[in-house]
Amino acid sequence: MTSSTNNDNNADNNTKKGATENFSAPENVLVELRQKIDQVDGEILQLISNRAKLAQEVAIFKKEHADEVDTNPIFYRPEREAQVLKNIMKRNQASDSPISDEKMARLFREIMSVCLDLEAPQKIAFLGPVGTFTHAAALKHFGKASTTVPLTTITDVFREVEAGSAMYGVVPVENSSEGVVNHTLDGFLTSSLKIIGEVELPIHHNFLVAEHTKIDSLSRIYSHQQSLAQCRHWLDVNYPNVERVQVSSNGEAARRLKNEWHSAAIAGDVAVAEYDLHKLHENIEDNPGNTTRFLIIGHEDIAPSGQDKTSILVSAHNKAGALIEILKPLSKHGVSMTSIETRPERPNKWSYVFFIDMEGHIEDENVRAAIEEIRPLVRDVRILGSYPQAVI
Repeated sequence: MTSSTNNDNNADNNTKKGATENFSAPENVLVELRQKIDQVDGEILQLISNRAKLAQEVAIFKKEHADEVDTNPIFYRPEREAQVLKNIMKRNQASDSPISDEKMARLFREIMSVCLDLEAPQKIAFLGPVGTFTHAAALKHFGKASTTVPLTTITDVFREVEAGSAMYGVVPVENSSEGVVNHTLDGFLTSSLKIIGEVELPIHHNFLVAEHTKIDSLSRIYSHQQSLAQCRHWLDVNYPNVERVQVSSNGEAARRLKNEWHSAAIAGDVAVAEYDLHKLHENIEDNPGNTTRFLIIGHEDIAPSGQDKTSILVSAHNKAGALIEILKPLSKHGVSMTSIETRPERPNKWSYVFFIDMEGHIEDENVRAAIEEIRPLVRDVRILGSYPQAVI
């Protein structure tokens, strides 16, 4: 009986031992994986630190050589950043990374933003207030290490950059659903600033409420007029009897919820974080492909990046067939036009100017040849800028 009891005890002990081993094995795997992550994190940290030190060396070099020629050094190079991001996306495609190309590029965008801030802090003016899609575009293009300054109007953004109070400006120029932003085009009629870059931002609207909002008692929905238009069908279906109130921006719409318990707002993700709001509904836009294009404005000419756009402002003669004459050289030299807009040429009555976007850089032989062929056909041609096409 004693032998039988001992055997039973041994069997129980073996069963418990086996169970313990089976339970601890997954834990051991997790510990090993976490150790590997810690090791990789250390390597990443060292590499980022090395990159930051190289950025500092670049800044020192630029400052030293700028002193020699008595000019201000340029630290932000759009064409260089575009090339780096495109290269990162290309290399990511060739790897077995589970991270998408765009998300990987966004990670590097933030690293580059921090490194650029070490070289020279960047002050960026944008059409405010905080929480607008223009704010989101500024952060997407320059990264979160940049200093962003909200301004009331597009004219103010132009003025701030012209005066040197901000290094660059971000302004909206067209929306895929609502069309061109005339105030931005008009800004170039009287400004000497140039286009140095572009941002394309998918526009996703959220239905936002505050923590104190009484959802069952909503009486107002605030948003910019374009956002209300872009969500019209969704609002008709879900909130047909709630008043829609137009305000100056989506950021202003979000700000108003702070002191109102019976209101909601339509705005983007940046407004959620900036004003501590909650998404009651996401992506309520009627057109899922809704996108807004923004321009980066500054003073300098930009070197070719390999995938560029050129924008020109053409003042045509007031005669029949003027536009056809302008377009023929583009076709002749194989230049692809991506956009054309017409604006009144103030203060001349019944005179118009054309804003034309085309693929290629002004240093490309076919682009330059086409523009030179246009010059004698019109009263004036002004090159607004050659700049990298939007990468992410």
